[in-house]
Amino acid sequence: MTERGQLWHGRFEGGPSEALQALNDSLPFDRRMFREDIAGSRAHVRMLCDVGLLTEPERDGVLAALDAVETEIADGAFAVVESDEDIHTAVERRVTELEPAGAKMHTGRSRNDQVATDLRLWTRGALDEIVDLVVRVQRTLLAQAEAAGDAYLPGYTHLQQAQPVALAHHLLAHGWALQRDVERLREARARTNVSALGAGALAGSSLPLDPAQTAASLGFDAVFDNSLDAVADRDFVAESLFTLALLGVHLSRVGEEMILWASTEFGFVELDDGFSTGSSMMPQKKNPDIAELARGKAGRLVGHLTGFLTTLKGLPLTYNKDMQEDKEPLFDAVDTVRLTLLALDGMLATTTFRTDAMAAQADSPYAAATDLAEWLVGRGMPFRQAHAVVGEQVRAALAGEGTLADLVAAHPDLGADAAALLTPGVSVTRRTTHGGGSPVAVAAQLERFRATLG
Repeated sequence: MTERGQLWHGRFEGGPSEALQALNDSLPFDRRMFREDIAGSRAHVRMLCDVGLLTEPERDGVLAALDAVETEIADGAFAVVESDEDIHTAVERRVTELEPAGAKMHTGRSRNDQVATDLRLWTRGALDEIVDLVVRVQRTLLAQAEAAGDAYLPGYTHLQQAQPVALAHHLLAHGWALQRDVERLREARARTNVSALGAGALAGSSLPLDPAQTAASLGFDAVFDNSLDAVADRDFVAESLFTLALLGVHLSRVGEEMILWASTEFGFVELDDGFSTGSSMMPQKKNPDIAELARGKAGRLVGHLTGFLTTLKGLPLTYNKDMQEDKEPLFDAVDTVRLTLLALDGMLATTTFRTDAMAAQADSPYAAATDLAEWLVGRGMPFRQAHAVVGEQVRAALAGEGTLADLVAAHPDLGADAAALLTPGVSVTRRTTHGGGSPVAVAAQLERFRATLG
């Protein structure tokens, strides 16, 4: 290998311009795939030997050189040279310096199928790591739900108090949303876990390659079916970005609620000092920065998804340099979600829930209005009529004509038995249907959630 432009220097008289070099080079960000690139090269070299395109001594020499290069990069001893435009050329250049047979390492392979395989390997590992972190947050939510006991708080619609629910029920709502994220991440991983090695630049190869062997040695579940699609496909990147973006949206919703609950107006939680910040001017402040950043990062993740989809939408088959734009949004999305999960998990694990403040709000008699309507339904009244009867009592109470309890007790269709439903702590116990917010229903839900986590 010689001057700049080494991979195609036979076709060109001179080297690339500085502007092209600066725009084209991806080594500053794709070098984080060095382990995946070296793993793919190991599998490819072993296959080349098995099909007779490398001798055993050549294979062993190249494999030893690959080991040495991996150690150099990991230890920070790897010296980048001007001709290293990406991690693939850098590794191949250094391997060939150490072992002349490295010049045969690219036999039957294009950077098109090489980079697709490397990125699939990297994405597979990243999705596994994110799944583990999501499950960690789920376990934290489960622990807090178990510790909550029979504590309850107002449930909300339109950010208006609606009906009381168990605190555990509210926490598990986020846990189940995260479970869907886990399922999507695993499904995205399954579609990612397909080898592209052997597709070549776009049309396969005239050499006796064995794509199934390299796929199996790299732990892929399948081999590509169409060489054009194999090098052009970045669905797995888009799907990963989507699953990460939706996960980020769910984390944002957790953050938003913690921001509200930590406010003086709500006072439902006390955040640990280690997971809060103060003000440079106002000594009394305790700010929920982690929750705010979890909310803010969601926009960044959605931006990565929409930007990459826009990049893909107009590309003809097969490989186009535009596709180099797949890595930076994916890498940043994974990094962003990883940090957010770690910080949010710590915040949730150390949060103190002020259940007395929650109960004080949930015990408003108006929160039991639906219970009154359902009480009438249980005695034969059509729901729409029952809704109107109770609505009239609520209107009258709000107009100052009496307390809601007194008005209910005096109403001929309601009475003292109905008024008893307004007693603090009663309403939350009544929604016992599957998946409901009562302590009895939540106890069964806790068992299902534990079983889901395994």
